[in-house]
Amino acid sequence: MDDRDARLHEVAHIAVALEAQTGCPAALLIAQWATESQWGVKPVGHANYFGIKMAPRHMMCCTVTTTEVVDGERVKMDLAFADYPSLAESCKDFAWLITQGSPYRAAWQTYQAGRDLHGLIAAVAKTYATDPHYASLVSQIAGQANVAQAIAAARQEQTHVA
Repeated sequence: MDDRDARLHEVAHIAVALEAQTGCPAALLIAQWATESQWGVKPVGHANYFGIKMAPRHMMCCTVTTTEVVDGERVKMDLAFADYPSLAESCKDFAWLITQGSPYRAAWQTYQAGRDLHGLIAAVAKTYATDPHYASLVSQIAGQANVAQAIAAARQEQTHVA
C-alpha cells in the first residue's frame, strides 16, 4: 500500500464511522478531503483537511494565502481558516458543517429526502467553494473506484470489529 492509499484507508475509516453517526455520506467526506488537501498531503495549517474557514465555534485558527475566484478572476487572499489537532477532528467538524451548519441546511434536507449524492455535492459546492468547476471535481472523485473500494473495506472492517 503506497502513502496515498494509506491516507485514503485512514480517512475512509473515519468517514464510515461519521456516516453512521451523522449521516454525512462517506463518499462526500472523502471527496472533499481529497480535493481540499490533495489526498491528505497538504492540509491547511496543522490539520484542516477541508479548507474550512474560521468560525466562532473553532478553538484553533491559522491565516493562509489562498486563491479564490472573484468575479471570474483568480485572486490571492490571506484568509483565516479553522485548524484542528487531528485528521479525525477535522473530519468531525466537516460532517457537522454539512449536516448541521446553517449554510448547508437546505442542501442537507434535500439530500435526506432523496439521497442524491451528486445533488448534495452540487448544492454544497455553491457555497463551499468559489471555483466554478468544484462540484464536478468533487463528484468525479466521489465516484472513483478507489474511493468506493476504501469505503467498502472500512465498512467490512468495522463489521468484523463490532
